Amino acid sequence: MLFRLLGMLLSGAFVGWIAGGLMGERNGLMGNIVVGIIGSVIGGVLFSLLGFYAYGWFADLVVSVVGACVLLWLSRRFFR
Repeated sequence: MLFRLLGMLLSGAFVGWIAGGLMGERNGLMGNIVVGIIGSVIGGVLFSLLGFYAYGWFADLVVSVVGACVLLWLSRRFFR
């Protein structure tokens, strides 16, 4: 359980860092983790609504990054 939590935090930080770089945002480590984890959920929901499903780590990474970019775009749109 501890390793699963650590993996989720690390992958969330990585996804948030990639999305932040693509969107021109600088969030810091905690911000990247939050953006990455919430973005993964958003990406999974959006892609499943479109009928696409991710199989494999690279597809999961792409879905998560797209979701994190959508989250950053929405936050920029509504909160700035």
